[in-house]
Formats: sequence, structure tokens, C-alpha cells
Amino acid sequence: MKVPFFDLVRQFDPIRKEIQSSLDELFKTQQFILGSQVGFLEKAMAEYCRIRYAVGVASGSDALFLALIALDIGPGDEVILPSFTFFATAGAVSRAGALPVFADIDPETYNLDPQDFEKRITPRTKAVIPVHLYGQCADMEAIVEISKARQISVIEDAAQALGAEYKRSSDSSARRAGQMGDIACFSFFPTKNLGAFGDAGLVASDDGELAEKVRILRVHGSHPKYYHKLIGINSRIDTIQAAILQVKLKHLETWTSERQKGAKRYELLLGDLFSSLAGAKLPETQYENRHIFNQYVIRVSERDQLRQFLQEQGVGTEIYYPVPLHLQECFSSLNYHQGDLPNSEKASREVLALPIFPELRQEEQDYVVDRIKAFYKKQ
Repeated sequence: MKVPFFDLVRQFDPIRKEIQSSLDELFKTQQFILGSQVGFLEKAMAEYCRIRYAVGVASGSDALFLALIALDIGPGDEVILPSFTFFATAGAVSRAGALPVFADIDPETYNLDPQDFEKRITPRTKAVIPVHLYGQCADMEAIVEISKARQISVIEDAAQALGAEYKRSSDSSARRAGQMGDIACFSFFPTKNLGAFGDAGLVASDDGELAEKVRILRVHGSHPKYYHKLIGINSRIDTIQAAILQVKLKHLETWTSERQKGAKRYELLLGDLFSSLAGAKLPETQYENRHIFNQYVIRVSERDQLRQFLQEQGVGTEIYYPVPLHLQECFSSLNYHQGDLPNSEKASREVLALPIFPELRQEEQDYVVDRIKAFYKKQ
């Protein structure tokens, strides 16, 4: 059997007519730049994220960059972020002219360790970017408390966590990813839980002045047109992408539910095996969070051998991420070394993402589990 890591065709086929209808309406107007669908999507996303303002931009990477610029972060400033995350988080900091300061992670959730974050604060620290990795919120209560005490801005990188919630049962007013910081960034990369047909992103905030600044920055800093108060960039979300995302947003909760069911099933099917393997771990959901499982990531000491075996057996997997950011060649001038961030480094050697997309069939998931068990029988 062949089991893909993800299959976007399966998602598209059932909603083909809805998307075509939405695009047909756009084609009638020919309003491809900041057409009415952009405003409709921004309003719908603000409601879904429970945030007052949302601004569509060209990508998740641009969302991070624009959030930093809107907060006046630049040369001479330091921004603390986890080393174990996608490159865009650190890339945006460098593009803004600030210095990325890498912190270690909680080995259970792979999210920013609040204690390690606090240790790395200096007088030049202007912001922190907690990343809600794999679909689970970081420990925002602790991070926000530390940040407020030091007057540090909090930029939530929620690229993988649209719809995730923090401390659901212990707090009757559970907070959604993006609600807890000063400003939040989302990605609609095609393989995200809510994916566009190309690059697209969103910046969200309850601060109207910040949101308006991002709105101006995304059109070269122009307001009104041809009058430039700021130096911005060209980072408008395409109206085509907004039209597509409007349709897909209606299905997001159903897709999230299917991901959660798949995660629960992996837990049931692999639980006994992983409890018997030294150092092996299934994903852990902390604080009664609502985990939306953008990825289902296991960790095993023999990760590379298992991945090779699964590939030979027709099972698609991925490694998020094989090299922590503090050890990337492009950041060598920052003088980090092997051993500086041990939890990040260990995770990079052990994590493996299994197929978890909503349309994954039960027999395919059974096959993935069967092949994992077959691998360990051979050991």
C-alpha cells in the first residue's frame, strides 16, 4: 500500500464546485487586487480567531515581518524565539534588521520554554515570538506574564495553529491562538489546516492602531493612495486566494475534527508499543489545550532508520525540523554551538511526522501503524 504524507486532491474534489462558484463571482468583477472578497475573509477570520482586526497579507513569512515592522522593531533590537521551528520566524527578525536570540523548548510540547526565554532577556530585548508548533499553543500565560513585567512585545506565530485553544477546561474563557499576544501571524500555505492555492497569510490584533499600521505597510506604506507615511512592502493577499479561503473556512472545523480523530486513533493503536520503547514519545497535549494537529509528530531514538523503513514500505513521512535554527549555517556569525540548546537539538534528531490529513483513510492509518510495529519487531 502507498500512503501519502498528505493529499490535497482528496480535499479539493468534494469542494470543487463551491470554489469554482466563488472564483466565477470574482472573475465577473475582475477585482484581483484587494477586491471585496479580501474584506469578507478578513471579517470572517477575525470572528473565527475571536480577534477584533485581521489583515490579509501575501504569506505567513510576510505576516511575521510586517508584525515586527509595525512594532518598530529593527537594528539594535533583540527578539527571542525558539530555535526549534520553521526558518521564517527567524528570517523575519533578520529581515527587519533585528538580532534573533534563540531559546530552548519544552521537550514535551516542542514549544518555547518560558524559563529559558526569561534567562535570555537583556536590556535590548524588544519582543518575543512564541511559536504554537504542530498545532498546540505554547505556555502563553507564563510567556505573557514575563513579557508584561519587562515591557516586551509578544508576537504569536500561529502559522500552524489556526483554531487551537489554550487551557480549555481550567479556564472557562479559553483563549484561541492569536488572542494572547500583542499581534499574531497566520499562514495559509497549501498544506496548513486552512490552506490557499499558493502563498497567503494574515496578521491579527485587538489593537486597532497596530492593525491599521499593518494595513498601510502591506501597500508600500501608502495612505491614502500615492501618499506614503511609511516605507512598506507589496504584501497584499490576492483576491483569488481570499475567495478560495472563504469557501474552505466553512469546512475547517470538520477538517480539524477529522485530524483530532486521527490523532486519537494513533494514540490508541501505538500507545502500548510506545510505552514499551525507551525514550519514545507520542504527542502530548498540555493544559487541556485544544490541539488541532497540523502535524502528528512522534519521537524515537532510531528516527532515521524508521523513516527509511517506512519509505520503503510506501509510507510518507516528514521531519519538522532536522536542524535547529541556532545551528543553521546562515546564523553561524551568532556563535551558537552544539550543546547550547539541548532540548532543541535532541528533538531535531528524534522527531518524525506521520500522515494526519483529514481525508486519511482508516485502512491507510492501520497500515502506517502496522509498518511501525513491523519495524520494531525486527529490532
